[in-house]
Amino acid sequence: MLYLQCIALAACSLGLTAQPTLDVGYRQMYNLEFTEAHKTFAEWIHQHPADPLGPASDAAAYLFSELDRLHILQGEFFLHDDNFRTRQKLSVDPAIAKAFREQLAQSTALASKILSVEPANANALFACTLALGLQSDYDALIEKRYLSSLSATRQSRIFAEKLLLINPNFHDAWIAVGIENYLLSLKPMPVRWILQLSGNKADKTTGIEKLRITAEKGRYFKPFAELMLAVVALRDNNKPQARIILEKLSKEFPKNHLYQQELSRLQ
Repeated sequence: MLYLQCIALAACSLGLTAQPTLDVGYRQMYNLEFTEAHKTFAEWIHQHPADPLGPASDAAAYLFSELDRLHILQGEFFLHDDNFRTRQKLSVDPAIAKAFREQLAQSTALASKILSVEPANANALFACTLALGLQSDYDALIEKRYLSSLSATRQSRIFAEKLLLINPNFHDAWIAVGIENYLLSLKPMPVRWILQLSGNKADKTTGIEKLRITAEKGRYFKPFAELMLAVVALRDNNKPQARIILEKLSKEFPKNHLYQQELSRLQ
């Protein structure tokens, strides 16, 4: 859910190859500069055509722009469960939907090719984690296909766990574990029981713990994990903590009006 996010950290601290252009693209995306982000990701894809993280990142920008256009990104959305339960489909932009699916398919194809000969390739595993997380978000938040979303969420977390067994310091991958556990922990007990029988994870404490890892040490998804922790604080009625997080994000991404809107609601 919602696999959208970026403070560039030293690559060596993450066990990643330095990818400054991707860092720039994610920063542009979090600043709601979607045209610029697409250009940056397109440049990366042109320079690294075999890298599955390129098209997955571009898909993230497409999804993020749709969530912004449809006013889904506001923190208030995450505080009212009725927004998740409604089956009313939203007005989808066909061009963006097509581009989103094409980039996900391209990322999946590239990652599968790599994993077929190198099953422990961290970058390919992370690309799969991201692509499935994005698909889960699109299914749940836009198309209202909740069963499909739950399946993609579970698969995303499974890929993340495979990656983390190889490299527990791949801090961005923890967000997949964190989001599944936290968001599904909000469901009523009978629903959580059914979800767990189906293989999903729904432990609130684990969810928050893993979100904090990405929020503290992540690279591409650090800002998104921080936003999710602001949501956690708001749900727990801890407005001072939510304000601290949102003020930090607002300073880092001054063109993102969503943070300012949420801060205004806290006044």
